[in-house]
Amino acid sequence: MSTSTIDTIIENFELLDDWDDRYRYLIELGSELEPLGEDERNAGTKVPGCVSQVWIVTSKGEGADPVLNFRGDSDAHIVRGLVAIVLAIFSGKPASEISATDESAVFEALRLSQHITPQRSNGLRSMVARIKHEAQTAQAA
Repeated sequence: MSTSTIDTIIENFELLDDWDDRYRYLIELGSELEPLGEDERNAGTKVPGCVSQVWIVTSKGEGADPVLNFRGDSDAHIVRGLVAIVLAIFSGKPASEISATDESAVFEALRLSQHITPQRSNGLRSMVARIKHEAQTAQAA
């Protein structure tokens, strides 16, 4: 599993001036993801709304505001990097914090919207929507 925190990712993005270097870094982040097993790549874990195939697996802690951990994968290299960014933002946090997180500020700091295709932007929103839905469901349980 990637040990990159979202703060580290933002700092590294700021150090890279060229978007070709940032794309390479995104691919590197994706390569650090723990691969999902074939049994984990199924209709229940597949994220709809992504042009590439994306799967997110959730594990939930105990209590009224459980900590949620996410693992994810994609069949596309750059999208795997975007999965890694989303996991760095949300994984390992209590459901209430996930629900309250303003991911758009992080995406803005990374300047993703200016440099990824509209389809990838939609996929990114779909991943976030899935994770926030998991957090709301965990809080309601």
